[in-house]
Amino acid sequence: MEPNYQNNNYNMQGNSQNGYPQNMNQANGYQNNGYQQNPNPYGYQQNYNNGYNGYDNNVRNGNYMNGLGSFSNAFSEAAQALQQKVVAQSFLYMVVALGITAIGAKVASDVLLEWMVTNPMNLLLLFGAEIAIVIISNIALKKNNVVLSATLLTAYSFINGATLGIVCMAYVETSVIKVFVITAVMFAITAFYGLVCKKDLSSVGSLCFMGLIGLILVGVINIFLNSDTLGFVASFIGVAVFVGLTAYDTQKIKEKTAFADASNITALSMNGAFELYLDFINLFLYLLRIFGKRR
Repeated sequence: MEPNYQNNNYNMQGNSQNGYPQNMNQANGYQNNGYQQNPNPYGYQQNYNNGYNGYDNNVRNGNYMNGLGSFSNAFSEAAQALQQKVVAQSFLYMVVALGITAIGAKVASDVLLEWMVTNPMNLLLLFGAEIAIVIISNIALKKNNVVLSATLLTAYSFINGATLGIVCMAYVETSVIKVFVITAVMFAITAFYGLVCKKDLSSVGSLCFMGLIGLILVGVINIFLNSDTLGFVASFIGVAVFVGLTAYDTQKIKEKTAFADASNITALSMNGAFELYLDFINLFLYLLRIFGKRR
């Protein structure tokens, strides 16, 4: 179908009705440039068709999906390696913190015992320092401050060891060692479950957190009641609560690796170690109340 040049003020021969030169195509060299002989001198349509056909063939042959699968596998392997590194460092730092706690307990029994026993307010000062360290450690994590996180974990472990050393002196030494071994075995089994469990343990964590609040309230009430029976029952509940929290916190460390990169691996590991350390120490204290043999 021929274009309607008349409607566009051009005639069939390219003559202008507005005084333009006749034979406009020749005047502008379109014929010489081979436009009419080859309306597609750059092969745009052919290149487009070839490119589309090639893409279509790659999709049909699975090359696109293979490439996407390779990328996905590489990303998954990198994420898994990062996750393993954070988890391993968290447990390593927790073990180091327990070693510092043992040193603090030894120092307490040799040096700080008289200082804490003669004035009960000194013991309250240590507890207050522990609470302050926990609060500041959360700020350090948000700021990704590795040095501050490590300092706080070290200080907390030592101070907690000092207070824990006084508690352990009320029990026979062999009994304390036995309970520590029981705690280590229970903690290891529960932490392993948290690592391999595919089920979301958020509901377990919420339930255990409510149980923890209940334990704190019961502990405050029992200060006035001084009931051995209530304390014994609360100890069993405490074991259940911190077994659940150990599994939940271990799984939470894995989930936090979604926000990990080279700049915050250590800070995340420090925070994970802090949570695992608290779970271990509290589990140990409740088991000590149940199985520990008093002097």
